[in-house]
Amino acid sequence: MQTRSFIHPHVLLLRRALLSGLALVALLPAARGSNAWLGWMPLWLVLMPACALWVAEGLPLPRLATLMAHRGGARRVQARRLRM
Repeated sequence: MQTRSFIHPHVLLLRRALLSGLALVALLPAARGSNAWLGWMPLWLVLMPACALWVAEGLPLPRLATLMAHRGGARRVQARRLRM
């Protein structure tokens, strides 16, 4: 038996905003430019919804960061102040 997982409506809205922003930037040359009121359009159409979705999904770490965190071996030495 399969159970359904609950996805918050805001996460669905963020996914739709990201997909529509990607489509706009890919298909409309005007969406790749800059606006006097908003600034650089791909930032607001793609990057900001992507960052918001990343935060809403629980901030999964990139693969390189997880490899560095779980790497064993030598400990890093903490810097100390010199006393004079």
